[in-house]
Amino acid sequence: MNTYDKFLDNYTKGFMGFNTLAILAQSCLGGIAAMFVLQNGNTPAQMIQLFFITIFCSGFNGSVLAQQKPKVVFNLLITTVILNLALILLNVFIL
Repeated sequence: MNTYDKFLDNYTKGFMGFNTLAILAQSCLGGIAAMFVLQNGNTPAQMIQLFFITIFCSGFNGSVLAQQKPKVVFNLLITTVILNLALILLNVFIL
């Protein structure tokens, strides 16, 4: 069993509790990413980045509220966290 399967199994077992924590943490991370994007200005490039942050964070929150299967929610959580971290690093170190 690889790492992804172990995390998915744990997430599935504690689905309701982990969803609560995931929404809180992911929304805070999305807010931090949006802050770093907007610190670099309001050009079309920053607005596109802000669009992706908003869409992915809203998509994850919507999947939790729509009570999607745990694997779908977990994959969206991973995708959203990776996107937000990538945009934070991009705006802090490169732009």
